[in-house]
Amino acid sequence: MQMHDKKHSLTLIFAAFISGLCSIIYELLIATTASYFLGDSVKFFSLTIGIYMASMGVGTLMSKYIEHRLLLRFVQIELILALLGGLSIPILYFSYAYTDLFMVCYVFFTIVIGILIGLEIPFLTRLMDRYVELNVTIANILSFDYFGALIATMAFPFILLPLMGVYQSSLLFGFVNMSIGFAVLWVFHDEIGVRAAWLKRITIALSVFLGGMMLCSHHFLQHWDQSLYEDRIVFSDQSQYQRIILTKDRDDIRLYLDGNLQFSSIDEYRYHEALVHIPFAVRLMPMRRVLLLGAGDGLAVRELLRYAEIEEIIVVDLDAKMVHVGMNNPYVTSLNQRSLHSKKVRIVNADAFGFLQENQQLFDLIIADLPDPNNNGLARLYSKQFYQLMKKNLGAGGMMVTQATSPYFAPQAYWSIAKTVQAAGFVHMYPYHAHVPSFGEWGFVLASQEKLKKDYPKFDVTTRYVDKTNFAKFFVFDKDTLVEDVEVNQLDKPIVLDYYLSGWEYYR
Repeated sequence: MQMHDKKHSLTLIFAAFISGLCSIIYELLIATTASYFLGDSVKFFSLTIGIYMASMGVGTLMSKYIEHRLLLRFVQIELILALLGGLSIPILYFSYAYTDLFMVCYVFFTIVIGILIGLEIPFLTRLMDRYVELNVTIANILSFDYFGALIATMAFPFILLPLMGVYQSSLLFGFVNMSIGFAVLWVFHDEIGVRAAWLKRITIALSVFLGGMMLCSHHFLQHWDQSLYEDRIVFSDQSQYQRIILTKDRDDIRLYLDGNLQFSSIDEYRYHEALVHIPFAVRLMPMRRVLLLGAGDGLAVRELLRYAEIEEIIVVDLDAKMVHVGMNNPYVTSLNQRSLHSKKVRIVNADAFGFLQENQQLFDLIIADLPDPNNNGLARLYSKQFYQLMKKNLGAGGMMVTQATSPYFAPQAYWSIAKTVQAAGFVHMYPYHAHVPSFGEWGFVLASQEKLKKDYPKFDVTTRYVDKTNFAKFFVFDKDTLVEDVEVNQLDKPIVLDYYLSGWEYYR
């Protein structure tokens, strides 16, 4: 192969690598954004993959009808793809915040980007065939395309999402995609002809535009975030797992994770007193060792530290950034009274499921203060297998309690969780609920192997909400919140997700 041909061949291989890199990233970004906003990650990843692959097939089929000026058409396709791919997430963000067209935009970008990507490989194969034999051409193009896809799938969860988030990653890879246009235009300038000059100017202009969008992304995200919340945002951050937002209105501090309210400082004490003090009021023995799953905000820890009998509290929270907020953000530390800095507290950044599988020391009380089961990753933490692990990690006379979403807004989800706890092998199960104005009626499930002192509660600390006088009412459910015909939530059949999404559908 001549040096001239080798240069052209390497440029096309570079294009195949970048093509594979960007194609997977666009797919992951679109699916992740849809699941962030609408929940049910399995549904949206499945839909995205299916529509995307079918659209790629359409693009591949269309390629056979394009026979002339292949280099020119290829550059034009790459420029359009870079622009649409780069702007896909900003436009999806805009459509979600300001219009009712999110699903229309989601389908449009998935189909159009899929078609454009489907055109790439046939074009590259036909262009590469000029320089090497067909079998070598196919091997080179596909291997570098697949290798680019591998790099993308590794980079997305470990680098792009935690460091840049989906919005900035979309713009960055639109810019990366644009590099194909630069490379082909400069190397194949003479072959493309007179149109190469104006295509270069368009490529530069689009690159400047995407670069400007990246520089302004922080300002836009601040404005976009604020459009979704009634109160002023005083803190925002994107972790590897979720978007963390704190808002403030006068004395009301609110925490949101991926747009879902976690607490309001005005009434969070009601939730955390019900979560912590009701189990303690009916305990059969001193609670020396307590395991908290979730609760990185430190508010449940604050309540636990009021009991002198507790010797150790293990807080297991997957998100180190959330724990950092609980330990260092002045708005949050003023609420949790710097509870996470207590010498009794040990922080473990790990998956709750994995921690329970590997743990060797037994606990007297396990509290699951986890986000609602609004996606498959969280639904597994409300499964029969998860509660069986909790039971395995309890010592003799130990108890577990889990928050269990609203028995009013999502009664099927609530009673499915209660039934799942019972199916995990707990002999005694005590469903209860509390009224938290920011959330409405909120449910919990308490369970143990021995009968608890529910009829003789004992409060060793002073409380603002729960006490002996109103204790019995927490275990009484109104008729319109009772549901019997529900299934047990299993790892391989996360039915609680369907119950949850259908229950909350009308209250979003």
